[in-house]
Amino acid sequence: MRMMDALVKTAPAVGLELRQVPVPEPGPGEVLIKVHKTAICGTDVHIYDWNTWAQEHVKPPMVIGHEYVGEIAALGAGVEGFHVGQKVSGEGHITCGHCRNCHNGNIQWCKNTKSVGVDRDGAFAEYVCIPARNVILIPQNIPEDVVAFFDAVGNATHTALMWNLVGEDVLITGAGPIGIIAVGICKYAGARRVVITDLNDYRLELARSMGADAAVNVGREDLHEIMHKQGLTEGFDVGLEMSGSGAAFSQMIGVMRNGGKISLLGLADAPITVDMNNVIGKGLTLQGIYGRKMDNWHQMSYMVQGGLDLTPVITHRYHYTQFQEGFQAMKSGRSGKVILDWSK
Repeated sequence: MRMMDALVKTAPAVGLELRQVPVPEPGPGEVLIKVHKTAICGTDVHIYDWNTWAQEHVKPPMVIGHEYVGEIAALGAGVEGFHVGQKVSGEGHITCGHCRNCHNGNIQWCKNTKSVGVDRDGAFAEYVCIPARNVILIPQNIPEDVVAFFDAVGNATHTALMWNLVGEDVLITGAGPIGIIAVGICKYAGARRVVITDLNDYRLELARSMGADAAVNVGREDLHEIMHKQGLTEGFDVGLEMSGSGAAFSQMIGVMRNGGKISLLGLADAPITVDMNNVIGKGLTLQGIYGRKMDNWHQMSYMVQGGLDLTPVITHRYHYTQFQEGFQAMKSGRSGKVILDWSK
């Protein structure tokens, strides 16, 4: 039996362990991927910290991780259209293929979804195995460090491109890595002004490096004053809520123009009170966002090939044996995307 290194949630407690586990064997319709690079996600931090969400969703022992890039190492029986050595990533939501949403192409809403690195062994390992239908071919000219966090780029793409952004003024609440990535996507897609809010100056500066017209620390700056300086007269056309903060969402609703559209990606720790009178009175459209559409994978490849530079979002790089330092960087709040290298 071949063995490999992997980061494992070994017990229902804080932390992860670097362990030797068996290399997965691809079954019929599956592909084995040799992992080159991975990126640490907020979900991985939740699992590391063993918070309430992790306790409800993860059953140790489990190899975690779902943001990665690698190459095809082996094909299971019946797999066609791929060959060993191809550069790939993978859609992390394994869907059933037979529910109503799967049948109509909206697999992001499959009610039977199983997530890589949460419900089944993940990619913080030398190898990961997924269904062939989830394998995404990656153009050779896209840097692996960027592809390593395409899963997160897909979240940002889905959230931002839900609406036509050409000539629109966009407010992003929450300067986490996905919010920062969304800044670049909005500018690439033709937004007139992109304003992002947060309380973290480090990440607001990263957002500026991605092209934000204004990065506002709402703890000490007046958003309405910034809007005036940016030439906004009626309010924002599009809102991207990335923070999960009730205060941020309330502020967003207050500064939207009549008929504005809001994408909701940020998950809250507790229920949020919404001023429905304002939502109704302004005729706002609210759209919940979950995961990625499969077409988002093609869109982000095209955007990066077309000049969207996501490298400013990368702030830390470590070898996988230094995973503790990587997680501490994520938890510090003074990081963007943290990359782990799985080369020996």
